[in-house]
This record gives sequence, structure tokens and C-alpha cells, in this order.
Amino acid sequence: MRNNKMLHIGMSLAPTWLSGEAWRRPDSNVEGLLTSDYYLDIARRSEAAKLDFVFRPDTLFLHPKMLESGPGFGALDPTVLLASIAHGTSRIGLLSTVSTTFYPPYVVARQIQSLNWLSNGRAGWNIVTALDGNENFGLADMPTPEERYARAAEFTEVVRRLWDSFPEAAIRHDREAGIGTDASLIRPIDHEGGCFSVKGPLNLPSFGRSPVPLIQAGASPIGRDFASSIADAIFAATPDRDAAIDLRRDLRSRAEGHGRPADAIKVLPGLSLYLGRTRQEARDLFAETHARADRGRKIATILEMTGLDLSDWPDERRVTSADLPTAPEKVRSRTHSDLLRRLILRDEPTVADLLTRPEVMGSSHWQVIGTVDDAIAEIMDWADAGAMDGFIAVPGGSVACMHRTLDEMIPRLSEAGLFRNDYSGTTFAEHLAE
Repeated sequence: MRNNKMLHIGMSLAPTWLSGEAWRRPDSNVEGLLTSDYYLDIARRSEAAKLDFVFRPDTLFLHPKMLESGPGFGALDPTVLLASIAHGTSRIGLLSTVSTTFYPPYVVARQIQSLNWLSNGRAGWNIVTALDGNENFGLADMPTPEERYARAAEFTEVVRRLWDSFPEAAIRHDREAGIGTDASLIRPIDHEGGCFSVKGPLNLPSFGRSPVPLIQAGASPIGRDFASSIADAIFAATPDRDAAIDLRRDLRSRAEGHGRPADAIKVLPGLSLYLGRTRQEARDLFAETHARADRGRKIATILEMTGLDLSDWPDERRVTSADLPTAPEKVRSRTHSDLLRRLILRDEPTVADLLTRPEVMGSSHWQVIGTVDDAIAEIMDWADAGAMDGFIAVPGGSVACMHRTLDEMIPRLSEAGLFRNDYSGTTFAEHLAE
């Protein structure tokens, strides 16, 4: 059963409500995607709803073909973007995504701490190891998951030590004595490890009034172990409630194994929302959004993740456990491959149904297609079952759906006693601690 703590809710700044055919709507404002004002409006709406944070995912590669039918994955640098909207908000957390596979830790420590100062303690770091982009950084192949997470663990340790190397307490600004900084409090870190050699100290003081929350999204066993050892929250791909319950139970147990309290790590699934005034309107919104979805691409996704080729299968044929071949040895995301296989084993869907599922069409997010009432009921069910500690709102289909999420659904959660009515703190870490 759910405890009495409020849910923690974030809002994706990736414009998921413009995916598929949605960007073609007259009110999409797709022309504003590369402006600060576009995202500032969303951040202000999210802050008015008292959300914990806004979040910008990131990738370091581009498939030009994907841009032909929509905005695709082209995006502003997340840390720069969040810094640009920090001045227009005052309470909401600002969560940036930075890869530990391709960046040096000194640069990341400085970037995130700079955002923390510019936002008065509202910065957070979404730690990712990345799945693609190696060729943009001189690597012929992506490192193995084991290599990526070993690097991530050392990377995170270096960043944290750099943040500690120049404490805010060292700043004196004693005009009378002529002492600007107490240099005796600033120390090099002299780190020598398997991946990095970093002397330090950082050339920027820490924002000592609040720590920087660390967020992670690892769902494989090695990813879960890393997340449970360092993260304050984890983003989860959990398309069904049982998967979410299993993940949360495992992460809490792993946190205790690392000497942390079980509730030190918050589990926040992505929640894909297609909301309408009626259920039929929501279903129509979903159908219209995916009207031109590439069947061949979805078939290829299933093949890559499971080894099952459905190219010549009729829509009405069911996909059963007996149809599944041995899992491929190498897949882009083992987590998503396992979730897709789990779906087939559990539901034995028809081909037509399978091609509409989030495990195939998106990022395996929990999904609600219906009214605000439907979404509230689903969220309450998951909360009462102990399946999550909150969620990341990922609206789809239209700008109106995004507005309905923030202007209608979130206030309803507050009325139901599931979410705060107002902020009690001013920093990101304080929001997560409520």
C-alpha cells in the first residue's frame, strides 16, 4: 500500500505532444522549438502546477531521415536550455541530461554547478551512459554495458568530489580584511582511476545550501545496481503495473544493500498521456497522432529486439510464447527487449494490437488513453499498489493534451491528496525530500 508521502511529479520538456502527426496541427507552434520562450512557457505552467521539476532528455546523435516526417530528435543542449529559462522561474527543479560516456567529468561538474548557481539551487543531473553516438566521439563501437557503467560510477565519484573541492564556505568577501576567499578550504582531489585522471579543484564553488539531486534510468541488473547506489530517483520504463512493482521492490532492496535507506531512491515511471474530454476523443487523438506510423519500422523494431520477423503475418494472428525465438545476444536496449518479450508472454496479442503497444511504438512507458478521470484512477491504483513514488508526465497528441495534463490532471491529484498544493521549499532537493 502507498505511504502518506506526496507523489513526486516531473514534466518532460521534450515536446512529445508534437510527435507523430501532432506537429502538423495549426496550434502546435512547431516553429518555436528552437527558442527559449517555447520551453519557458511549459516550465512556467509546470511551476504553476507545483511540479517537482522539468526535465530535458538528450541524445548526441542524429538520424536525418527521422526529421523528414516531424521534429525528430534535433534539440538544444539541455543544460544551456535550462540555464536560459532559469531566470523566468523561481521554484521548479531544472533537470539536465549529461552523458558519462562522452563528456569529461570536470566539464560536467562545472556545467551542472553553474546551472545550480544560476537557478539558486534548482539544478539536477540525469546521469546517462548513452546507447548511441559513439562515432561522433571517435569510437568505432559503443562500449559494453559493463564498461559504460564502470565509467559512470567513477565519473560520478569524480564529479561529486569536484563539487566538494571548493566549498561555498571558502568564499569570505571580507572587504575590511581584504580576504576574498579562504584558500585553505579549497583542495585538489588528485583522482587517479581506471578511466580518469583529474587533479582539481573545481574552478567554481559549490552551492552549499542544497545538494544536486542525481537521477538515473538504468533498468538492467547492472544499471539498477548503479542507480540504487547513487541516485535520488530513477526514471523507469514500466508499461504495466506488475513490472513497476517488481522494479521498485528490487531497487529498494538494492539500495539497502548499498547501506542506504530503501526510500532513498524514488521510482518515477514515464507516464504517456493521451487525454480527451471523452474516451472516444482520447482514442481518436491517439489514432490521429499515429495515422502515418511506419509499419515497416515497427516490424524492424520487433525483429531487432526479439528475433521475431512478423513481416508476412496477418494482423489478426496472435503472437504467442511458442513463436518467440531465443533472445538475440546483442540488442540496442536489453531492458526494452525484455519488456517486449514479457508483453508477448503475458498477453499473446494479435499482430495489430502488438504494433500499437508502447513497447513497440515508443519508450515502453506506462500509458493512459482516456479522460482525466481515467488518468486519476490509474495513478491512484498504481500509487496504492506501491508501484511508484511519482511519475514523469509525457503528454502526447496535441498541445491541448499537454495543457490538460498540467491545468486539469495535476490540480485534480492535489485535490485527491496525492500531490502538493504548494511548494514548501525552494530547491530541487527539498522538493524530492517532501
